[in-house]
Amino acid sequence: NTEESTPKIKQMLNKVELSVSSYDTAWVAMVPSQDSLDHQPQFPKCLNWIQENQHPDGSWGLDPSHPLLIKDSLLCTLACVLALQKWNVPQQQLIQKGLEFVISNIWSATDKNQHSPIGFDIIFPSMIEYANDMGLNLPLNQSSMEAILLKRDLETRSLKGNTRNLAFVAEGLTQSCDWKEIMKYQRINGSLFNSPSATAAALIHLHDENCFNYLDSLVKKFGDAVPTVYPLDLYARLSMIDNLQKLGIDSISGKKLRQHWMLGTEEIIFLDARCCAMAFRLLRMNGYEISSDGLSNFEEQEKLLHAQDTTSILELFKASLITIYADEPVLDRIQAWTSAYLDEELVNGAISNKALRREVDYALKHPHANLERLENRLCIENYNTDNFSLLKTSYRFCNVDDHRDLLKLAIQEFNMCQSIHWKELEYLEGWVKKYGINDLKYARQKIRYVFFAIASTFFQPNFSQTRISWAKNSVLATVVDDFFDYAGSMEELLNLMDLIERWDEHSTIGYKSKEVEILFHAIYGTTNEFADKARTQQGRCIKRHLIDIWTDLLKAMLKEAEWARNKSVPTMKEYLSNGYISYALGPIILISLYFLESLSEEIVTSEEYKNLFMHTSLIGRLTNDRVTVKSESEQGKFNAVSLQVVHGGGAVTEEEAREKVTNLIESHRRELLRMVLQNKESVVPKACKDLFWTMSKVSHLFYMSEDGYSSPRKMVSAVNAIINEPIIVP
Repeated sequence: NTEESTPKIKQMLNKVELSVSSYDTAWVAMVPSQDSLDHQPQFPKCLNWIQENQHPDGSWGLDPSHPLLIKDSLLCTLACVLALQKWNVPQQQLIQKGLEFVISNIWSATDKNQHSPIGFDIIFPSMIEYANDMGLNLPLNQSSMEAILLKRDLETRSLKGNTRNLAFVAEGLTQSCDWKEIMKYQRINGSLFNSPSATAAALIHLHDENCFNYLDSLVKKFGDAVPTVYPLDLYARLSMIDNLQKLGIDSISGKKLRQHWMLGTEEIIFLDARCCAMAFRLLRMNGYEISSDGLSNFEEQEKLLHAQDTTSILELFKASLITIYADEPVLDRIQAWTSAYLDEELVNGAISNKALRREVDYALKHPHANLERLENRLCIENYNTDNFSLLKTSYRFCNVDDHRDLLKLAIQEFNMCQSIHWKELEYLEGWVKKYGINDLKYARQKIRYVFFAIASTFFQPNFSQTRISWAKNSVLATVVDDFFDYAGSMEELLNLMDLIERWDEHSTIGYKSKEVEILFHAIYGTTNEFADKARTQQGRCIKRHLIDIWTDLLKAMLKEAEWARNKSVPTMKEYLSNGYISYALGPIILISLYFLESLSEEIVTSEEYKNLFMHTSLIGRLTNDRVTVKSESEQGKFNAVSLQVVHGGGAVTEEEAREKVTNLIESHRRELLRMVLQNKESVVPKACKDLFWTMSKVSHLFYMSEDGYSSPRKMVSAVNAIINEPIIVP
C-alpha cells in the first residue's frame, strides 16, 4: 500500500547505487602501474574481478540473456578479453571462451535491431585492432570486417570537427589523435565526462595525474569493479522523479521531497543531452527560473554524443515544449529538428522498442494536450520492470531494480482513483436527471466527456468537490451555449438573461418555454448549492461572485447571438474581447477554484487572476475556432479564422488565417505557462493556477484536429481508459 511504499521510494531517492560495468572495469584494469619500472596493472583488483565474473556462455556484460543486448555483451566481452591478454593471465581458457563468444556473435555488430551502446561503431573496431596488435587474431570473415570498418569510417567522418563527441569515446581513438584537444573536456574531478573507460584511455596515453586520482578514488569507493559512469546521482534522481510522475504516484513523496532534490541544481552545466533536457523540464515545470540557454549545446542533432539516441532526442523534444517567453530561439530550434527526426523514425519503423515507439507517438500527437492520467496509463501499460539504461554499456540502478513494486503501486493507485471517479460519475448522471437536463433534446449531452477532462488531471481523492463543480458547470455551460447558438429564440434568450439577473426575485417573471425553465432552475439550484458549500471552505459568502460569473457569460453569449441574427461583422478586437468570455470557462474554472484553495477578495479581483482566465479562455476560443470554421460559417457565425478572411478583403486565405490563429494560440499558451510557473509576485495559489493550465491542455486535446468535444466518437476510447476500464495487473 501507499504507506508502506513511501519510505521505500524515499530511500531509493536518498541513495543511488549503480550496477557495475564489466566494460569500464576492463579499461581500468588495462591501466599500467604508474611506476614506469613495474609492468603490472595499476588496479589488480579490477583484473581479478574480470577473471571471477565471466558468464557461462563466455561473455561479460549486464544481461547475457537479453536478446537486444548482444551488441553490448560483444563490447564488454572483447574489452575483458583485451585486459586478460594484456596482463597474460594464467587462465587462458577465459580468453578462449571470450573469443568464441565474440566470433559467434559478431553478426550483432551491424544489426540495426540491437540496442547500440554510444560510440560502439568507433570503439568496437578499434578494439579489434587492439586485439590484433596483441596477437589475438580474430578469425573474422572479410565481409563482416569490411562492414564494421565502413561503419567506423562513416561515424568518424560525421564527427569530424566535433572534438567533444570524440572525447567521449576516447578509448576508441588512436595514439595519433589530438589528446591535448581532447583533454580540454576533462572535468574538475579529473575524469572525461565522468566515464571510467574514457578516463582510463587518457591515463594510458598521457599518464595524467588528475585522471589517475579520479580512477583511484573510484576503485577505492567501489572496490574491485566500477560503474559505467560516476557520479550519476543527479540523473538517477531525476529519472526516478520523472518515473514517479509518469506512473501517477509522485504525490506520495510530496512536493517538499521533490523540491529537495531540485535544490542547488540550477547552476549545474550538463553535458549529457538526456540529463540536461530532463533537468531543464523538471526544474522549469517546478517553478525554477532556469534559462533555455543551457540547452544550446543541442540545437543541432550533430551535437549529440549519440546522434541516433531516440530516448535522448525524445527528452529534448519534451523540454522544447516548455516555452514561457515569446522569444526562445534555442527551444524553437530544438523542437523543429527533434519533432522532424522523431516523426521520421516513426514513419520508417526505425524504433524497435515497442514501449518507446508508443511514447514517441503519444508525445508527437499530444505536444500541448498531455493530460496526466492518459500519460500515466500509457506509462503503466508499457512499463518495463526490467529497466536498464544504455550509455557506452548497459546499466541499472541497483537500489531500484525491483520496479515491480512501483508498477504494482501505480496500478493500485490508478484503479483506486478510478473507482472513486465511477461513483462520482454515477452521482453526476443522477444530477443531470434531477434537473431534467437530459430532456433538452437540442443539447449536446457531455457529462462523461467533461468529467473525463477534470478526472484526467485532478484525479486524487481530495479533489472530489473540484471535479464535481467542474463537471456540473461544464454541462450547464454546454447546454446554455447550444441554446444561445441555435435552439433558443431571441425572446427566450432575453427571458433567461432576465431570470439570471434577478436571481432570488425570479418568481416575478414567467418562463417563455420549458427549456428556459429547465436551464434556469439547473443554474439557480446548482449555483446556490456551490455557494453554500464554498462558504464553509472560504469562510465568507461568495454567492454574488458566482451569480456575476453567470451573468457575464450570458451577456457575452447574447451579444454573439445578436451578431449572428443581425448579420453583423465585428472587428477582430471586438470578437476576441467578447469571445473569450462567451467560450464559457467562467463557471467551469472560476467556481471550481473555490474548492481548491482559500481565495480572498484581493485574489479574485487581482490582475493576475483576470489574466490567467483571459489567456486560458482565449486558448480555448482559438483552438475551437481553428477547427470549427466550416461548421460555424454554415450557421452564419463568424469566428477568429473567418473574420480574418473577411477583413483581409481577399488578401488572406483561410489557410493563412488558420496559421495566424495558430501563432496566436502559441503566444497565449506561452504567456499562460509563464504565469502558472512564476513564483515571485504571484498571489494566486499554485493549485489554482494549475487548474487554468489543465483547461489549456483540455482545449488542445478536444480541438486537436477536429471538434472532438462535439463528436460522439472521437474521445470515447480516451474516456473509457480513464473512467471505465481498470488496469489489469499483469
